[in-house]
Amino acid sequence: MKKQILVSLILLHTGLIVRAAEQPILVSPQWVNEHLNDPDLVILQVNFLRLDYEKEHIAGARFLWPGWLAPDSPESGNYNIPEPKQANAALRRMGISKNSKIVLCHVRNEVPVTARMFLTLEQLGLRGQVSFLNGGLEAWKKSGYAVTKEVPVVKKGNFKVHPAALIADKNYVLQSLRSDSAVVVDARMKRFYDGDPTGNPRDGHITGALNIPYTEMIDSTNSFKSLDQLDAWFAPVVPDKKKEIVAYCFIGQTASVVYIAGRLLGYRVKLYDASLQEWSRKEELPMEKTQK
Repeated sequence: MKKQILVSLILLHTGLIVRAAEQPILVSPQWVNEHLNDPDLVILQVNFLRLDYEKEHIAGARFLWPGWLAPDSPESGNYNIPEPKQANAALRRMGISKNSKIVLCHVRNEVPVTARMFLTLEQLGLRGQVSFLNGGLEAWKKSGYAVTKEVPVVKKGNFKVHPAALIADKNYVLQSLRSDSAVVVDARMKRFYDGDPTGNPRDGHITGALNIPYTEMIDSTNSFKSLDQLDAWFAPVVPDKKKEIVAYCFIGQTASVVYIAGRLLGYRVKLYDASLQEWSRKEELPMEKTQK
């Protein structure tokens, strides 16, 4: 028995055992409706303003303000991973515990910020326990399901942060640029990748980075496109799925859309969180524009 336990622990540590009951990355309104009575289900509606949440949400959904899990900093700029103490407090306040099954719901076209919350929750130790409601609240309503204004009473959770390794810094990006086992990907629209003015100190892209625009990952209904459509963008840029993708954008938000798309396709993906907000300010770091 002791030997079996030891072998299991070794396999788990090396990633050869997939945790049971992993949730799908994308879920449909039908999936959510079928799981509404699951006591471990936690639906989080991501809104920049509470009044959108108060107007309408799925019954039982809790409000998630992005600033709680992606705080700004005068040293690190916009959208940072929260400190564990801060994250624990926010997650527990929303009723998240170690066995929670989380579904993130966006409104209107706010896919990028909700994708950032997905990445952040995985970074905080909830990988395999977070799903993204494809199409968000609009898809839910179009499927004929009801919304409410009633704010649920939430029992405090007991989740404890266990940080993953999904966040890269500038040194990791430099290392990845020199590596045969990684590809640095610019998730911005092609015109910004090419060099259109952005307001940053320097325009263009990180020298050697390739382009997968986040806008091509989602369709007119603010849903992720099919796997075949996503792969049509990824395969030419990163044909070898053994290679790691290090994605960046302006501030570490829209690259989260590419993060989810990469996860759907089976890639290993990290986020350069500081992105061009930092990189463009450090003149020793290489940038280039597309030659026309």
